[in-house]
Amino acid sequence: MGLKARLNLSNWAAMKKAISIITAIALVGFLIYAITFHKKEVPVEKPGKVTATADYEKFFGSAPTVDKGSAYAFVIYFPSKKEMGKVVPFPFFTFDEGSIKKVAVERLLVGMDTGSYQGEFIHFPGGTRLVAINDENGTVTVNFSKELATSSEKGLTHALALTLRQFKGVKDIKLQVEGQESPLSVVAKSSNEGSVQQPAPPRLLNVAAMRDKGAKDIEEVNAFFDRPVDVKELKLLTNDGQPFAGELYHSVFDMAAVLKPKDPSQFKERMEIKVLWKVVDKLGRQAEGDSVMLLEVKLHVQ
Repeated sequence: MGLKARLNLSNWAAMKKAISIITAIALVGFLIYAITFHKKEVPVEKPGKVTATADYEKFFGSAPTVDKGSAYAFVIYFPSKKEMGKVVPFPFFTFDEGSIKKVAVERLLVGMDTGSYQGEFIHFPGGTRLVAINDENGTVTVNFSKELATSSEKGLTHALALTLRQFKGVKDIKLQVEGQESPLSVVAKSSNEGSVQQPAPPRLLNVAAMRDKGAKDIEEVNAFFDRPVDVKELKLLTNDGQPFAGELYHSVFDMAAVLKPKDPSQFKERMEIKVLWKVVDKLGRQAEGDSVMLLEVKLHVQ
């Protein structure tokens, strides 16, 4: 279940409980690369530590806290379809520092055609795979499958180069296709901050319910945002404007508001849920909305 930092919508000074976290391909197909929800609660111990890259702090401010363990906050740059050659940073988290570069590249290949961001970013050529990634004395060599050879889009290369360059010790980046040096390496050397679009105000990403495998009803409903936020107001309503009864909590990494519904049987996959929300991110960017979302249903990882 989500990190139980109780959301009192008029007073946000509630206590937090820990959540079990593992590295996974994505959370509900999106931002938190390293989170899956588990039912088991862990007693609160010595607070954990989140280490953020300079890129993360520049675009999203100080990293949220965790209850235990060591986590890592970084950004992945996705190539914009609206402004060709430009990239947009998004926050990601992992508990596995050793594979953080591989995690970042593989998540970049998945793309950002998710939730309220559908259609806004360029995809890598279909079938593109990460074959290998090696770091030797600060030179990171990334080897891709043959499909990447069909792309000449600078935005894709800028996204790769800037995503990798943020990590400690990276001095140079070489891109290969099936083990052969790619012309994209030249483009990667020219990638710089001039290719980066500043993040817009926070956005509601999607609404997803978590359900145990084999269970009839869902356990919790999550309103996911595109970055860590302070939730100032949030209501989940039926089509006719009636609020769903239940308790609200703040999720791990401050990426979602979580409803523990009083009547879980009310929630069905792809039903319409109206969300009234008002949030502010760690750099003071504010946003609010009145959104209607189709409920996605995801399984808990056991």
